Amino acid sequence: MARMSGDELLEYCLGKPGAWQDEPWDGDVVAKVGDKIFAFLGGGSGVGLKCGANREEADELVDTYPDDVSKMAYIGRSGWNTVRLGGAVPDDEICELIDTSYETIVAKLPKSKRPAVGN
Repeated sequence: MARMSGDELLEYCLGKPGAWQDEPWDGDVVAKVGDKIFAFLGGGSGVGLKCGANREEADELVDTYPDDVSKMAYIGRSGWNTVRLGGAVPDDEICELIDTSYETIVAKLPKSKRPAVGN
């Protein structure tokens, strides 16, 4: 079974309303909505996502996939995890985690900066 590549992951992120690619640090690609990052894609072998409102919530995913999910350096205390691509976390669950990270960040934006979402 083919697994999602880093390029496909970026494409999925950029398909979100108002999402755009940035490179705030040399070689580190991120996906943003408004002026906020919702996915860190610079590593190539994984993606950094907001996986909980706090560390305890984010640790549930680490406990479920201890070999493939880890607390992100620097911002992990705020509920951010790194999810390894091609590991035990299924692609559809990675997409759900991206969706949740995106929605969490959009909810924190001022209403005037939130993208218009049509259903």
